Amino acid sequence: MIDLQEVFEIHQVLIQEFGGSQGVRDEGLLKSAIERPFSGFGETEFYPTPEEKAGAILESVIKNHPFIDGNKRTGYVLMRLILMQFGKDITATQDEKYSFVIEVASGQIEFQEIVAWIKKRATHK
Repeated sequence: MIDLQEVFEIHQVLIQEFGGSQGVRDEGLLKSAIERPFSGFGETEFYPTPEEKAGAILESVIKNHPFIDGNKRTGYVLMRLILMQFGKDITATQDEKYSFVIEVASGQIEFQEIVAWIKKRATHK
């Protein structure tokens, strides 16, 4: 699981590096977004695979829009961090990554399509 303080720090670094406004718009939505990949009921995980966990955090951060700025960047980095926790990473061109994140943000693709995109491009490191 990714700690809330770590997410704040990641967001801050991304804003400093690439520009935008610092700040959290809704901390409750942020907490919900970073807890979603690890949610479940009893012994049942809702997102049991690394790709599903990664897709859940990406979709939640982008769609919940918890930060004032930088939600897409932060969501993408958190997605990769979850994959890295499982020894995986994304292999894709910058254009493919950009298009993917824009499609998620604009609602053009659903959760299962997000997971399929990740599975197709996730490689072991």
